[in-house]
Amino acid sequence: MDFISEALLSSGPFSIAVSLVFNILISVLGFIPSVFITAANISVFGFEKGLILSYIGEIAGAVVSFWLYRKGFQTFKPKFMKNRWVKKLQKSQGFHAFWVILMLRLLPFIPSGAINLTAALSRTGMMIFFLATSIGKLPALLVEAYSVAQVLKASDDLRIVLILLILVISVVYHFNRNKKKGRE
Repeated sequence: MDFISEALLSSGPFSIAVSLVFNILISVLGFIPSVFITAANISVFGFEKGLILSYIGEIAGAVVSFWLYRKGFQTFKPKFMKNRWVKKLQKSQGFHAFWVILMLRLLPFIPSGAINLTAALSRTGMMIFFLATSIGKLPALLVEAYSVAQVLKASDDLRIVLILLILVISVVYHFNRNKKKGRE
């Protein structure tokens, strides 16, 4: 986060554009959590402006990802495409696609990149994707921004404990995932 904050602070009048570019890159890459850019936006621009900038950036990132994925990955079929919600999205269009994308955006455990890619591989139109994403990202981003703001206010000791907790959970998750793959 410090790297992103430093980049924003050193960008002067272009800091908003730099933030948007970071958000788009994170979205296109699809595997880096957006919480880092949200934290940087809140620490540099304040809670309200940082939240608005993160929201605009996440929507722009999702739309650019959708467009790029649609153009470049039509033959790509990742493993997560077997999820029942993802299958529903891939087969849906119109009003039904809107609701499926909205529901997927509201579920915190489904990565945004997976939703972008699945929607791009479906028959969903850009406008439906944009509207559902715009509505669906707002609640998740509000929770993320509030959480980030609280962590930024926390003492250094509490931050270290949180980082260690996240690392332990990540290692346990990775260990269990690899163990599960070994049984298959």
